Amino acid sequence: MNPNLLFLLNLLSTWYMVGLIWMVQIVHYNLYDRVGTDAFAHYEAEHNRLITPIVGVPMLIEIITAAALLWATPDFLPKPVVWLGLGLILVIWLSTLALQIPAHQKLLSGFDLASYERLVNSNWIRTASWSARGALLAYYTSTALR
Repeated sequence: MNPNLLFLLNLLSTWYMVGLIWMVQIVHYNLYDRVGTDAFAHYEAEHNRLITPIVGVPMLIEIITAAALLWATPDFLPKPVVWLGLGLILVIWLSTLALQIPAHQKLLSGFDLASYERLVNSNWIRTASWSARGALLAYYTSTALR
């Protein structure tokens, strides 16, 4: 595959996730404690059902294109930056699997303040990591455009 096209797909999927994670962090998760205890389990189940395709597809595109950039690297992108980007994706995926998914699983039983706080606070790991990836890719996009 064309290295520039791979980079573009990676850039687009990352920036899609940057926007989404900030909306989730600042708006969506911060409204969780306002749903009410009677409706919360259903709300959480619907959240999980509806958000999965919205985050799953771009996350898969992002990780696949980031890995493919190891073999097809554009001239403007240093190989250590590709590895750094993959490292940030690893942090995101590990945080998702080890912290956010277990918190969501606990919340499926109903609102639990400790699980809610763990979800909101630990999600900053993903927010910061995606933001760092976005900034990194934006910088190298600017170098390619010069």
